[in-house]
Amino acid sequence: MAFLSGGKDSYYAVYRSGIRVDMGLVLVYDFPRPSPHLVNLGKTVETILLMGVTAAVVRLDKGREFVETVEFLRSVGADVIIAGDVYIDDHLKYMERLAKEVGATLVEPLWGMDPEDLLYKEIEAGLKPLVIGCVEGLDKWLGTILNQDNVYAFAENAKKVGVDPLGERGEYHTIVLSGPLHKATLNYKIVDVENHNGYKILRLI
Repeated sequence: MAFLSGGKDSYYAVYRSGIRVDMGLVLVYDFPRPSPHLVNLGKTVETILLMGVTAAVVRLDKGREFVETVEFLRSVGADVIIAGDVYIDDHLKYMERLAKEVGATLVEPLWGMDPEDLLYKEIEAGLKPLVIGCVEGLDKWLGTILNQDNVYAFAENAKKVGVDPLGERGEYHTIVLSGPLHKATLNYKIVDVENHNGYKILRLI
C-alpha cells in the first residue's frame, strides 16, 4: 500500500522503495485551500492506474480523518505502507502513529534527503512532472513539464522567491505524466486556471 497523490514525491518514493505496490491510496478531505490533486481527481486516479497500481479513493469525514484512515487500511490488510515524506517532522510522526495503529511497517524512502538534490534525482530517474498548482512567484511555471533542460532554472526561481525547490510544504504541486513505473503516458488538456487567493491551480481533462 502506498499513499499516492499523483505527484512526483509519492511516485518517486514508490520507485525508490523497490517494493511492488498493489494499491495506491488517495485520501479526500477538506483542505484550507483546494488541493490540485483533488481538483484533478480523475487525472490523479488515471496516472496511478497507468503505473499498474489499483487506485483506492477514500473520502474522510472532518475530525475523523485518522480513525477512518486506520479503518480503511485495516480493512484491506495493509502490512506495508509507503509514503513520500522528506523533512516535515509532524508528517513523519503522523505516519508512524498511523502505521503503529494499523500494525503495518512504514517505509519512508525519501526521509532525510536534501530537497533540492531530491528534485534533481526525480528528474534524472525519468519522471516527467507537470506543474499543476503553485504560489505567486512560480506562476510562469504553471503548466510546465519539468525536465533536465529546465529543472535547474526552476529550482533557482523557487529559491529566489523563498520557496523550497521540492515544494514539500505545498508551495507547488505536480502530476506525473510518465516515468519508470508508467505503462503509458498520461494524456491531458488544460481547460481552466483557477485562482485561490493567489494560489493558481490548473484544471485538466
